[in-house]
Amino acid sequence: MNLSTERRGELFIFFEAALWSLFPIITILSYGHVPPLVSLAWSTLFAAIFFGVVLYAKGKFKEVINKESLKDNLIGTFFLGILYYCFYFFGLNYTSAGNAGIIALSEIFFSYLFFNIWRRQSIPRIHLFGALFAFIGAAIVLSPNFVRFQAGDLLVLAASFVAPIGNFFMLRAREKVSSECIMFVRSIISAPVIFLIAYFFSASVPFGELKSSLAFLIINGVLLLGVSKILWLEGIKRISVVKAGALASISPLLTIAVAWPVLHNTPTLAQLFALAPMSLGVILLSRELRASKK
Repeated sequence: MNLSTERRGELFIFFEAALWSLFPIITILSYGHVPPLVSLAWSTLFAAIFFGVVLYAKGKFKEVINKESLKDNLIGTFFLGILYYCFYFFGLNYTSAGNAGIIALSEIFFSYLFFNIWRRQSIPRIHLFGALFAFIGAAIVLSPNFVRFQAGDLLVLAASFVAPIGNFFMLRAREKVSSECIMFVRSIISAPVIFLIAYFFSASVPFGELKSSLAFLIINGVLLLGVSKILWLEGIKRISVVKAGALASISPLLTIAVAWPVLHNTPTLAQLFALAPMSLGVILLSRELRASKK
């Protein structure tokens, strides 16, 4: 069966969202004794090793020094690999996970402003309505955990603001080199910077406690900061960033679905109610392909 470019992009984003939805589950299961910054630093290091192995296996290491893509890759790394994660993880220290989850949805809005208003990229009206319904559904999922506005919320908002800028430069780099190359450069540069920031803030962990979480850190690095990010880059190469962000907002719902049997967290009525607008949003976001085929 031959899939269109847009349909492949949608599938990449759906699988990316499914993988990323496991992040809170793995965090709860394994990171109780490891500070967030230390977890991020080690996970990023394992991601760099993973991408290095992939590049070596494919014989693509020469892409790393591609002069045409290096500037865009480095700028994208600064915004996504360093600024985004530092803003987000520091924000989590000063706000609740519920607040952070809701405010992080503003990335869809900022992506629309950046790509469709400032960069003047067109987007079908039906996709805008789909993005709106997906946003509403995700907000309903997270709203029971929302508390008053806190200082950390501004940091999460800043992370959501810089994400589209990083995606723009990553997209430009993707036109010249592979996703594996982009993520290798991003990870190999981000890891020591995040380690340095963690050290500066005295976020150290005894080796024994780190060893007990090592398997989960590797899984986090390879799957969540590795494979899922390749899927994201391949997805936004085929569909708009706004549409991809809206489709990826199903992650909170998928997290709830996994947390129910794994962590025995029973879904609330509000979370179940979110299924309606979320499903409608996803249908509208994929509707344009069927219309164009006809």
